[in-house]
Amino acid sequence: MKKLILSMVLVGATTIAFGQKKVIKEAEKGFKSGDLKTALTAVDAAATNPETSGDPATFLLKAQIETKIFGSDSSNTMETVQTGAAALGTFNKAFEMAGSDKAAGVGKEVYEEDLPGVPDNLRPYSIYTLKNVAFDKGIERYNDEDLEMAYEFFNLAGEIDLKDTTIHYNAGFLANDLGKFEDAKRHFGYLIDVPEYNKLNAYYFMVQILSTEEKNPEAAYELVTKAKADYPTDKVLAEYEIQLLLQLNKMDEAMAQINDALSNDPNNTGLLLRSGYLKEQAGDLEGGLADYKKAVEVDPNFFEGNYYTGALLLEQATKMLNTLNDLSDAEWEKQSPIIGKKADENYKDAVKYFEKALEIKPDNTDIMIILYQVHTRLKNTAEAEALDKKLTELLGANWQEN
Repeated sequence: MKKLILSMVLVGATTIAFGQKKVIKEAEKGFKSGDLKTALTAVDAAATNPETSGDPATFLLKAQIETKIFGSDSSNTMETVQTGAAALGTFNKAFEMAGSDKAAGVGKEVYEEDLPGVPDNLRPYSIYTLKNVAFDKGIERYNDEDLEMAYEFFNLAGEIDLKDTTIHYNAGFLANDLGKFEDAKRHFGYLIDVPEYNKLNAYYFMVQILSTEEKNPEAAYELVTKAKADYPTDKVLAEYEIQLLLQLNKMDEAMAQINDALSNDPNNTGLLLRSGYLKEQAGDLEGGLADYKKAVEVDPNFFEGNYYTGALLLEQATKMLNTLNDLSDAEWEKQSPIIGKKADENYKDAVKYFEKALEIKPDNTDIMIILYQVHTRLKNTAEAEALDKKLTELLGANWQEN
């Protein structure tokens, strides 16, 4: 009797095991034939049954089915992304259950290489297949100008491979463009961690995010210092460093860096402008003016160079005229014509720089107002009237009261 009962138990166990294998076979058949709904239902049943739920191969099959469903969904919406994310989670579970070993068994199958151009029936449907399909969907969405979804697919692909520089550059670029600055920093950070990658653009983006969007010049300067260790001769990084030193009020260090940079690139208009600014701030107006003028000599169409030169000439003229206030009446009578004449020379000199700046930016009403005021002082009636007419057209009849 005991023998009969034991035999019945064994038969029951064999029947259950056979039944579960049949479910797995059904899932495999649906996966291969494209009946993915049936395949997913079958593999979900196997994944919850005690006889097959402990087998990493069950979850590998489920991940493969989910990947195929992900690839077959041409709507490419957020729901599609969620399907892909579920497949990634299932792949990771299968890999962990298999001992996290990429060299053998199910772990090896999870990370089997997915070669481009292989016919669909020969694709391994591994985690790399999921990555490649997500990347292709990102490209499709980008070409259709759906940047939000393009980012989501690139981001999904990037979660699979932290060292795929193309994916992370695309994801970082789009995240930055979409205002997702934390995401952008994460993707550019992955690029910076890849030793052989040319990471200059990643550094540029990261510095801009830290200094401009997050208003954190300390962190930006720290990153520039790291970047310059990798790329010591890069001129853009050198300019970023100077700009950040100025933001941090480290004037002496900024001046030292400017002088060093100018020794290698003496005709760099941006550096000359910064050098002039630092000298001006330190009270060396003549030195600042010389740098501004040199920047304009190098590039006559350099707007900032023309504007800063004109502005400093006006500042010098104002300082000259202000000295008259401290004189006695007798001295004022004596010095006023002399100092007034020198100030007028500065005003006349400033005109040509502001006129060039206005030529470069012909709709800049701020420069028109400055020129109107200078021509009025110099009694250049025709020029002042022409500017008044232009400003009235642009700003209204009461422009001087605003």
